[in-house]
Amino acid sequence: MKLDENIKILCTELKLSTVPEQYHTLSSTASKEEWTYAQFLNEVLQIEVNNRLVNSKKTLTKFAGFPSIKTLDEFDYNFTVGVNSKQINELASLQFIKRNENIILLGQSGVGKTHLAIALAYKAVQNRYKVKFTTTQELLANAVAAKRDKKYDNFLKSVLNPSVLIIDEIGYFNMSKEESNHFFQIISKRYEKGSTILISNLVFSKWKQVFGGDKIVTTAILDRVLHHSHIINIQGDSYRLKEKKEMGQLGLDLFKNNDNSTENIEKN
Repeated sequence: MKLDENIKILCTELKLSTVPEQYHTLSSTASKEEWTYAQFLNEVLQIEVNNRLVNSKKTLTKFAGFPSIKTLDEFDYNFTVGVNSKQINELASLQFIKRNENIILLGQSGVGKTHLAIALAYKAVQNRYKVKFTTTQELLANAVAAKRDKKYDNFLKSVLNPSVLIIDEIGYFNMSKEESNHFFQIISKRYEKGSTILISNLVFSKWKQVFGGDKIVTTAILDRVLHHSHIINIQGDSYRLKEKKEMGQLGLDLFKNNDNSTENIEKN
């Protein structure tokens, strides 16, 4: 058997996908630069590890299901009020994941809540944490379907699968009693076992209406969410409307906001 063929067979057995493609180039370089056997082995193994890291990040990014990729470098701290760059940098260290802490991002639509959530989660993916992005509507639809199909236990187990679960659009619609219970079960399942990033356009005092007006369920959810958490209340105008304004596509009266607090916005 030829040496090349045998090397390929051995690499297949060892599940080394990169070595068969690169060892010719590496062996040529090793000969020219007079590497020791140890140096050559190190380079071969390193190139395999590097390729696996790249593929792993691609797989984790695909699994995360981000609607788009956002980074912290792209975030405009000058446009918003309530976002402390020091706090964000601290969260970017990803220690909150190791401590199973939550992040709650509050603010009106378009101020950068989802951007920050995705940026932090994408940083986690780059450090090989498993992340999942979902909306409240999608998450609850999956819960209802799992309950109907008698696969609810498997659904709750899957909720624990990612190290970071992002739940977007809390407050965009009011939940039924069944949906509120599903949401509680999800939060309860992840409590102190994983990090959850929640994104809402409503302040906490308005969350009761989201959960069907049920004070007991709302209190139970907030109790678990807030116990180990970082709260970021973002104030300011919408990025998207800002872009339209700069293009002259919207009237100036849309951007008048005497009080940028989320509480005020919700009353309008």
